Amino acid sequence: MRRLKINSKFDVLEPGLFLVAALLLIDCSFLLYQCTTIIAKVVTVLLAVYLCGLVIVKYRKLVCVFLLLLTSFLLANWFTARPSSLSLTKNSVIKLYPDETKLSEDWLSGQGTLNGKKVLVTAKLSQKQIWQAKQGKTIWLSDLQGEINSIEPATNYGQFDAQKYYATKKIWQKVNLKACRISLKRTGLIDYLHHLRYQLQRYFQRMPQILGFFSSELVLGENPNSANQIILNNYRDLGIIHILSISGLHVGIYTIVITAICSFLKMTEKESFVSCLLVLVIGIFLSKGQAGFIRASLTFVLKQIFKFKKIPIAQYDILGLACIIHLLFDPRLMSGVGALLSYVLALGLEMTNKMSSIKQSIALNALLLPLLLFYFFQFNFLTVIFNIFAVPYFNWIVMPLTFLNLFIFAKLPAISGFFEFILETGERMIGQISTTQLGLLSFGKINWWQCGGLLLVTGGIIVCLNDGVLLKKIKFIGGLGILYGLLFCTIHFPLTGQVSFIDVGQGDSILITTPFPRKVYLIDVGGKLNFGKRKFTPQVNKITLPLLKALGINQIDGIFVTHQDADHVGDLGPLLSQIKVKKLYMAAGLIKNPSFAKRIAGHLTSNQLVELIAGDQVIEPQIRFNVVYPFKPGPGKNEDSLSLTFKLNNKRWLFTGDLGQEGEKEIMANFHLRANYFKLGHHGSKTASNPVFLKQLQPEMVFISAGRNNHFGHPHPETIATLRMQHIPYASTQDCGMITWTYSRFASSKFSSFLPVKAK
Repeated sequence: MRRLKINSKFDVLEPGLFLVAALLLIDCSFLLYQCTTIIAKVVTVLLAVYLCGLVIVKYRKLVCVFLLLLTSFLLANWFTARPSSLSLTKNSVIKLYPDETKLSEDWLSGQGTLNGKKVLVTAKLSQKQIWQAKQGKTIWLSDLQGEINSIEPATNYGQFDAQKYYATKKIWQKVNLKACRISLKRTGLIDYLHHLRYQLQRYFQRMPQILGFFSSELVLGENPNSANQIILNNYRDLGIIHILSISGLHVGIYTIVITAICSFLKMTEKESFVSCLLVLVIGIFLSKGQAGFIRASLTFVLKQIFKFKKIPIAQYDILGLACIIHLLFDPRLMSGVGALLSYVLALGLEMTNKMSSIKQSIALNALLLPLLLFYFFQFNFLTVIFNIFAVPYFNWIVMPLTFLNLFIFAKLPAISGFFEFILETGERMIGQISTTQLGLLSFGKINWWQCGGLLLVTGGIIVCLNDGVLLKKIKFIGGLGILYGLLFCTIHFPLTGQVSFIDVGQGDSILITTPFPRKVYLIDVGGKLNFGKRKFTPQVNKITLPLLKALGINQIDGIFVTHQDADHVGDLGPLLSQIKVKKLYMAAGLIKNPSFAKRIAGHLTSNQLVELIAGDQVIEPQIRFNVVYPFKPGPGKNEDSLSLTFKLNNKRWLFTGDLGQEGEKEIMANFHLRANYFKLGHHGSKTASNPVFLKQLQPEMVFISAGRNNHFGHPHPETIATLRMQHIPYASTQDCGMITWTYSRFASSKFSSFLPVKAK
């Protein structure tokens, strides 16, 4: 029988149908779940038409198979469409499995089911209820007192989109409970399996930290402790995060070990396959359906089945068929970055299997690069070198010690301690290299069409590298380098500047940038107002830093701090510890405030701190900040708020922090101000933005930075009434998310909102 392979002609007698069908289903998935603009939808539709035409022309005899697959996918999508909204009633009951819940102080959180639909759950519990929840049995919550809401989408550029993420898990709503009644039940096999998984979680938690981390990652597909995030960050910064998850590498190790054991026991090939299949099914359950694990498992199973049936099939088609099966069970699969990276990596491995290991590593990293820039905004150009050392370390040290420890930890903890010492040494070395940020480049976020175009171009170059002559190879690689260089320049040397009201919830943070040569400034940094005992991840880690990375910003020229309140400066310390800041400006007297001094201790030198008072100026290239308040030093209260005005592109801006009406009157008495754009004082509170002050300013538009459903009721109705009475349009981060004004020397300025809401 002739050797089967895929070539550029897609001959009807040669394989390729399942690969093309998989590409079409992926394209349909993007069209249904990810395309948000008309242009994106048009492009995906045109691609779908092309792929359909390709099947009709090249695979005419198998069109029925193709149509069956497409129909099955559309039906699967229909059955998994977004359900109608759920509501809480007196008879509502929420079921939670113990391995899918987390307990922190007096709070329970996790994924549960309400009326047969998945929901996120947070609940405040008593000490007795906490004890009940720790028993490892299935938890039933009844007598529910709380509210149910939709999961909010990302509201800032570069921010992680929780709504899209949980949609891939078929979760669209969250339940916040103030009180409930707990009962424990274990009624069937599924409950028992979740109990066993919970016991594994507890077992791993008792292990030394690093051994417990790797055990949880490799067996359960989860990070059990936020303290381990630094390990993940180190692997991500070095570009070797794939060895933990997306590659499905450990599936191959499982099957090799099981096959060897079965061979030693004189079992037949089919008996070995059944044993492997059983272990893989258990692994899929334990890893909670991790995309990389399922992809690798399906590929192995399909390959063995075709081998037993003696049906010749190309490896490309095995991967395509695995993707099709995966999509039929999970139509939103490709909305998850892990699944997308896993399948692209697997396809790349097939495309480069004839290359040397070094060339293959370079080609694979080039293939993944567009996706890394689209989702993570950075890459490490020394990843190939780091992989040379990291992969053997992981394969021959981490995995053997981790899996051996699973069996000996309970009875030989001393040996586990020795294993931990070895891994600590390895992770310390990785951490030291990561800390230097050697090779790490904050590239910035590319858009969807740039990502898709680069993927196609890189894939085409890899195909040509297998057969092309040296001169063509040099031209292709050089051309790709020029494309990336142009994209880098457009991000890092922009011809536009911006003023952006970052949506940090109940707080203030305003980003100001200038056109090339770009300068970057912040007015306040936001911070979480904590009304209870719960600890939160700093807002800057989730919002501001991803935004800056997406814009290709790796240093801030100046931060202006208006006053001491946590919703304005609460995240100043975490921000200073993670990004270079040249100057910190504040109102005179604030540095003497012990609470504020504690926030910045150890982050800045004294010559980086600048105190300001009314009449002062901060003169920078392309921008001049004029200070209009306060008129005397103070401890940093609302009435001491640093107030700034500046002009960009012939438009004047005014920012007054949380300054009240009395302070506004002082500004009027000393400055005859006009402002095109003004951020309302104190989040739109009735204590700020005096009607007379607004009349003097005569703003074209004002802005409100306030949290959704905040405890203070901002903006207050009285303030909104004043704006309407004076016919002043306004925009709020509550409705618009991040609000951005973009300007340049060559085009008119414009406003845009991250969420599709117009200014009022």
